[in-house]
Amino acid sequence: MSKRVLLAMSGGVDSSVAALLLQRDGYDVTGVFMRHGEESASSCKIESTGENPLLPILQGRTDHKQGCCSASDAMDARRVADRLSIPFYALDMQSDFKRIVDYFVDEYRSGRTPNPCVQCNNWIKFGRLFEYADGIGAEYVATGHYARMLPTGDPATPFGLHRGIDDGKDQAYVLAGIDRRFLPRMMLPIGGYQKSEIRSLAAEVGLRVADKRDSQEICFVVSGKHGEFVRQRSNEDSSGEIVTTEGKVVGRHAGIESFTIGQRKGLGVAMHEPYFVTEIDRQRHRIVIGRKESLQRTRLIAKEDNWLSDVAFDTPFAASVQIRYNSSPESAVVVRRPNREFEVTFDQPVEGIAPGQLAVAFVGDRVLGGGWISSTS
Repeated sequence: MSKRVLLAMSGGVDSSVAALLLQRDGYDVTGVFMRHGEESASSCKIESTGENPLLPILQGRTDHKQGCCSASDAMDARRVADRLSIPFYALDMQSDFKRIVDYFVDEYRSGRTPNPCVQCNNWIKFGRLFEYADGIGAEYVATGHYARMLPTGDPATPFGLHRGIDDGKDQAYVLAGIDRRFLPRMMLPIGGYQKSEIRSLAAEVGLRVADKRDSQEICFVVSGKHGEFVRQRSNEDSSGEIVTTEGKVVGRHAGIESFTIGQRKGLGVAMHEPYFVTEIDRQRHRIVIGRKESLQRTRLIAKEDNWLSDVAFDTPFAASVQIRYNSSPESAVVVRRPNREFEVTFDQPVEGIAPGQLAVAFVGDRVLGGGWISSTS
């Protein structure tokens, strides 16, 4: 009997080809699409055909669904499932996504830079979906992330999370916060492929999503304007002054939620040379800007750590540490501390370290673990 896999399908080419690859490997694939409820009801009306016999949370097959990105994405996911003849259902994840939206808004209100995609992986894709997988007897949960699960030879941690082979698409960083007990049940079918190969595979079997553009925006911020999104959900006025690192007031801003450390564009002030956001002063609602060299930091403290391999306390070790999804890892020394904290000291100064982002430690292409950046110096 084939082993059942619950696959998160977004309507994009990556998760679509993940379904194809799993099917070719002989797995019994069930596709699910996660509705977060941020689309307008008028554009995404839900029409259910009845209860699903597998699990109450799995709604009946729908013709119009609110999707991770849009109703059209939901339809794309359904067409792929039809093309591959696999079961496909919509999950009503509105209450779960509310937790992510609240986190997103609260972090920006606090002058931090959130990463909702990481939390979605932690709480939903490799969190709640395992509960649904258990309900339908699925042994595995799969996604279309560009990362790889590889055997370690260690009985205590039999699988390790590794970077995908496509350096330009690698997503191991955003998976660093998952619960390590789920590692043996995770499947990442496309991590061993280049993006170009994934598109070619989709075209070979006639999937309409073969040339679909990759999503670039946060799925629940439909407008793409996260500052406006936060302000619409906040009763607090966080507007204030824009000042230089020398303390000179050079302008005003509509709210601290529109800024992140290292930001250059969209500052709303004209300077005679490039200036960057170097600090977000939550208490005084001030945005501090300075020259590029003022961004440099050599140390950070990360909290709420999560380790996917065994790391001893108070024992320094060399690692490559990545501070943002789109940044390169930097050589550093890492020390794990009590109270779910770790300290990173970089070999060379690093620019743009933003509190609220994830710091992830790698050895080679394997993820050791990560934590949320709390402070820098």
